Amino acid sequence: MVERYVMSIDQGTMSTRCILFDHQGRLASVAQREHRQHYARPGWVEHDPAEIWSNLRRVVPRALRDAGAGPEQIAAIGIANQRETTVVWDRRTGRPVGNAIIWQDTRTDALVQELRRGTGDDFFLDRCGLSPATYFSAPRIRWLFDHVEGLRERAERGEVLFGTMESWLIWNLTGGPSGGLHITDATNASRTMLMNIRTLTWDDELLSYFGVPRAMLPDIRPSAEGYGVAKAVLPGVRIGAALGDQQAALFGQTCFAPGEAKCTYGTGSFLLLNTGTRLVRSRHGLLTTVGYKVGDEPPVYALEGPIAVTGSLVQWFRDRLGLIHSAPEIETLARSVEDNGGCYIVPAFSGLFAPHWRSDARGVIVGLTSYITKGHLARAVLEATGWQTREVVDAMNADSPEPLKALKVDGGMTANNLLMQFLADVLDVPVVRPMVSETVSLGAAYAAGLAVGYWPDLEGLRRNWHRAGQWLPTMDPGRRQTEYENWQRAVRLSFGWLR
Repeated sequence: MVERYVMSIDQGTMSTRCILFDHQGRLASVAQREHRQHYARPGWVEHDPAEIWSNLRRVVPRALRDAGAGPEQIAAIGIANQRETTVVWDRRTGRPVGNAIIWQDTRTDALVQELRRGTGDDFFLDRCGLSPATYFSAPRIRWLFDHVEGLRERAERGEVLFGTMESWLIWNLTGGPSGGLHITDATNASRTMLMNIRTLTWDDELLSYFGVPRAMLPDIRPSAEGYGVAKAVLPGVRIGAALGDQQAALFGQTCFAPGEAKCTYGTGSFLLLNTGTRLVRSRHGLLTTVGYKVGDEPPVYALEGPIAVTGSLVQWFRDRLGLIHSAPEIETLARSVEDNGGCYIVPAFSGLFAPHWRSDARGVIVGLTSYITKGHLARAVLEATGWQTREVVDAMNADSPEPLKALKVDGGMTANNLLMQFLADVLDVPVVRPMVSETVSLGAAYAAGLAVGYWPDLEGLRRNWHRAGQWLPTMDPGRRQTEYENWQRAVRLSFGWLR
C-alpha cells in the first residue's frame, strides 16, 4: 500500500518549512529555507513576501523528494503562519506594494497611543477582545494608508488586497491573479483588531474606526475546512487548514479541553490556555483570541500571553556579547554557577508584551557586582524566560476559573533541560515536553488531515500524543517567592525609558 501524508507549511518569522507527517503524526521529511530580515529603521522589521513565496516553491519539492513521495501521496496541505504580519498586494499583478510589516515591528507606537487616548481600551475589548498595541495588523494597515500615496483609494476600489501570511500563500497557491482564493481563518482574523470576536465576521465599527475598506479583506473561514485545491506547486492537492502558528501549536499539543495550556519557546514565547466555547475577557493583560474552529462546530477560544523576547535573548547573548559560540552552550555556562548571583536581566528590547504592554520599557540588567561572572549572566538570561512565563501564568490564573495544573511545552528552547527545570520550579506545576517537538507544523497538519478525513476525530489525534520528558517542581517556596519579588522589582526599573 502506498503511504499517504499530510503536508504542513510553517511560514515562520525566520524561515519557511515544509514537513510531511504520516498517520501516526511522525515526521517523514523536513525542508527549510530562511529569509532575510529587513531593518530599515530602528523599530522597523520587514520581510519580502515575494522571497517567502519563492522559498515555498523551493522547499515543497525538496520535502517530497526527501520522503520519496509524489504529489499524489499528499492527502491535504495545512498552513501555519507568523501572525499579525501585514501584507498588501496588487490584485491584478500579484506584486506586493512593499515589504510585509511583521509582528515585531513597532513603527505604529504613536498611532496606537493616539487610539488609546481617543477611545480607551473598552471600545476594542468589547468588539475584538484586544487592546490597541503595535502587535496587531489594523494599525499597520492604517499606517500604510497614511504613508503610501494613493493606497487607500486603491483599497477602496478593490485593487489591492490585505492578508496575513497564510492569505498571501493560499492566494498564490490557488492561482494568484488568475482566480486565487482570498481567504483567512478565524485564528488569524482574530489578531487583526478588525474581526468581531463573537460573530467571527469583520466588524463594521472597527473597519470604520481604522478606515479599512471591506473590499481589501479576505473571507473569514474555519481553521479546518476544505478551502479548495492548489493550482501552483502541488496542482490538484487539497488545502484543508490554516491557523496562526501559536494556535496551531495548541492544536498540535492536543490541548482540546478547557484548562489545558501550552507554551511555545522560540524567538518569543506564547502561552495559550484553552477556555472552550466560553469567551473570557482578560482583566490582567492577556489577549482573548480564537483558539481554533473546526468546520461548522462552535469556535474554541483561548487566553494568550505573548512574550516578546525569550530565544532571541540567547541569540543576543551569543551574537552581540559573544559570550558563547552556539545557543546550546548557554546551558553549560549557566550550570557553572549555583544561582544568578543576585543578577536579573529584563529583555525589554522594544517594550514588554503580556501582561504589562509597556512600549516605553527597555532592557535592564540589575544586581551587578564585582562577583558576577559570565556564568551568572547566562543563568540570568535563562531565568528571564522562566520569570516572564510566571507573570503570564499568574495573569491566567487570575482570569481563569481553574488554576493551571500542568504546562505542555514545545519549541527550540525546550532542549535546554536547565530551563525546563527552572520553569517547573517557578510555576510550581509539572512541565511536559512531547515526543514531536514541531507542534506548530503538526497542528496545521492535524487540522488539514481532520478536514479531509485523514484522521477521524480529535480523540484520534490525542492518541498520537506521547510524552518525551517531564520536570517536577523542586524549589523551596520561600526562595521562589523571594526571587520572584526581586524579578518584579527589576521589571519596574525597565519602565519609562522611551519618552
